[in-house]
Amino acid sequence: MVMRIADPFSALRALQRAVDERRLSDWLGSATSGYGASPPVNVFRKGDDLILVAEIPGVDKKDLDVRVKGNEVRLTGKKSIDYADDVSIHRRERVAGDFDRTLTLRMEIDPDGVEAEYRNGVLKVFLPRAEKAKPRTVEIN
Repeated sequence: MVMRIADPFSALRALQRAVDERRLSDWLGSATSGYGASPPVNVFRKGDDLILVAEIPGVDKKDLDVRVKGNEVRLTGKKSIDYADDVSIHRRERVAGDFDRTLTLRMEIDPDGVEAEYRNGVLKVFLPRAEKAKPRTVEIN
């Protein structure tokens, strides 16, 4: 009778391989990247243009920065959560800290036409498509 001993680390190695494969794959492609307390973002198309909506509650408008270059939109800022000195924290789910999030869009944006508004913790960025990125009708002779 042959006795086989299971390798206690085989499951951990398999998990590590799966994590490495997922991390190295482009399952997100070049769609998003970011770090920190990154805000959740939705991007909508309206006609030829895009509208980016980000939830950033509790962030002061002066702590936000929006930059557009080519087909990338970069949101940076700082989320802070203040607690009174005489309290103890029993549960903490809200994330605080600096965030830096870059979204790569599928079309080039006209940086001169970009507008942004921030109300009640919601940032809306209006992103007009660059003129050279708009489709053109070609007359056939």
